[in-house]
Amino acid sequence: MSQLQFILAQINTLVGDIPGNTAKVLSVAREALANGAVDAIVFPELTLTGYPPEDLLLRPSLTLRIERALQELIDAELPVALVIGYPRVKNGHLYNMAGVIAGGKLIAEYAKQCLPNYQVFDEKRYFAAGDQACVFDLKGVPTALSVCEDIWFAQPMAQASAAGAKLMLNLNASPYHQGKQQTREATIAQRAREGQMPVVYTNLVGGQDELVFDGGSVVIDNQGITQFRAPSFAEGQFSVVVAWDQQQVSIPPQPLAALLDNTAAVYQALVVGMRDYVNKNRFKGVVLGLSGGIDSALTLAIAVDALGADRVEAVMMPFRYTSDLSKNDAADEAARLGVRYSSISIEPMYEAFMTALSDEFAGTKRDTTEENLQARCRGVLLMAISNKKGYLVLTTGNKSEMAVGYSTLYGDMAGGFDALKDVPKTLVFALSRYRNTLGEVIPESVITRPPSAELAPDQKDEDSLPPYDTLDRILELYVEQDYSAEAIINEGFNRDQVERVVRLVDVNEYKRRQAPIGVRISQRGFGRDRRYPITSGWKLGD
Repeated sequence: MSQLQFILAQINTLVGDIPGNTAKVLSVAREALANGAVDAIVFPELTLTGYPPEDLLLRPSLTLRIERALQELIDAELPVALVIGYPRVKNGHLYNMAGVIAGGKLIAEYAKQCLPNYQVFDEKRYFAAGDQACVFDLKGVPTALSVCEDIWFAQPMAQASAAGAKLMLNLNASPYHQGKQQTREATIAQRAREGQMPVVYTNLVGGQDELVFDGGSVVIDNQGITQFRAPSFAEGQFSVVVAWDQQQVSIPPQPLAALLDNTAAVYQALVVGMRDYVNKNRFKGVVLGLSGGIDSALTLAIAVDALGADRVEAVMMPFRYTSDLSKNDAADEAARLGVRYSSISIEPMYEAFMTALSDEFAGTKRDTTEENLQARCRGVLLMAISNKKGYLVLTTGNKSEMAVGYSTLYGDMAGGFDALKDVPKTLVFALSRYRNTLGEVIPESVITRPPSAELAPDQKDEDSLPPYDTLDRILELYVEQDYSAEAIINEGFNRDQVERVVRLVDVNEYKRRQAPIGVRISQRGFGRDRRYPITSGWKLGD
């Protein structure tokens, strides 16, 4: 019985930075070799470009840059097999490749066969599909390559098994959504049993625009048992031992990082997504409006956990309708988290606007125009601070509000990143309570009092919207599961409420197109997942 030592390189890459990502590969490899003998290092899908590179794949210079990076890795002549992902042109077609560099040579290449073209994926826009298995000799072990989506289908594993493979290496850039790790492991286990070979699965980690890659790299044996699991949302190089008896590969039990429960996993995804968006885009810090409400309180906590208190500024912008409780809670939150805090009244700005608009508004009644003007005053203040200090403005709208348009263009929607964009209001409450288990930073009164935009006297969200438990369930069925209005009503919901919510979702597409991006945590977030026309004759009953 011989043993092979693998390193699962669960790394965080920067899309488009081919030289930087190549340098990272070499750094990881040299560090692993300095720590002891290692036979192979398995990196994620499209390591050299980062994932997803989108239309960078169409740039004429891509081929030259990739060939230069591959040559740099080959010339390093490291005494270890580097299993790495990259795009490469072959016979006039661009493929999503996995390659093996060993002994100063590129000894094996595999072209991804199953190209995802759903939800956030559009790989058929860029890549041609491969159709052949790739089996190479790794210290005497017949080893196959596959890439991400290949493990979700039976054919690539069956091909590898027929070609004599005894071990499958699967390179991934698999983005997070709720429940994803459990689904992944169940699928990989099924493939391992079908092919009667273990699967070594390495996943990317880190944030890229609205996507978050959660790591959770695993090794699953030929019985479908998870024998190793790396931590989720953590970059690192993880050592795994594989045993070989000249007939089959076995996986001795090794450390298993705990599976995070849903709320903890979502919170970590939001932290990682915000941290990488701010840092990879080189912002000095962030600024947000702190209203005393739960959405801004949770956003503030996420920002501090992502960036540190010294890079976060919170601004209370009170008006005549802002309660003393909101002012006190906002100051309390800022003090608990140790961020810079200021209070700037919007009253003078609002009055100046109203004076300037007095002729235009003459003879009209007060309506939501005046409410929206309050929000826009706040947006102007935050954007001014952003421009002056180089800080990114964080907006604080949640998915429930974004769905039905309960937000103001150029007001509370003014900003560059919205951590809660894909987080329903009911989950906002759960996340706030979860964060307080790590240290009580959100006052209990913020969590328990009825939500209010405080844009009018005694205003409550439920004056305009159904209760959030009801609203979020309707939205889940309509937005995430594509139920029709009639199908939702048949689930026992009130017809008037359903029809109103569905209509609000449909007519507010124009707002969502102008909203900042935010972390995707569901299987159907607004943005890359859900692309509906703004101008449309689609009717409610269709």
